[in-house]
Amino acid sequence: MQSNTTSLFNVEELNEAMVAETLKEVYEAIEERGYNPINQLVGYVMSGDPGYISSHREARAKISKLDRAKIIDVLVRNYFDNIL
Repeated sequence: MQSNTTSLFNVEELNEAMVAETLKEVYEAIEERGYNPINQLVGYVMSGDPGYISSHREARAKISKLDRAKIIDVLVRNYFDNIL
């Protein structure tokens, strides 16, 4: 059956979901290695040095594909969405 309706996708929402999922995977990988994920992620976001992120479960490769400004944007949006 064909449908004549057009599905709209919000690219921004899809991008945010992708960033959030990647951050979750990276967080878990860092934690599995015994490091503090918050400290490591803050170090990476502040410096841009991928050395802060473990290569375990390809976490470094995954996070390196993301724009750091987008990471900050998603984190700040989620923070304020949860407190307001």
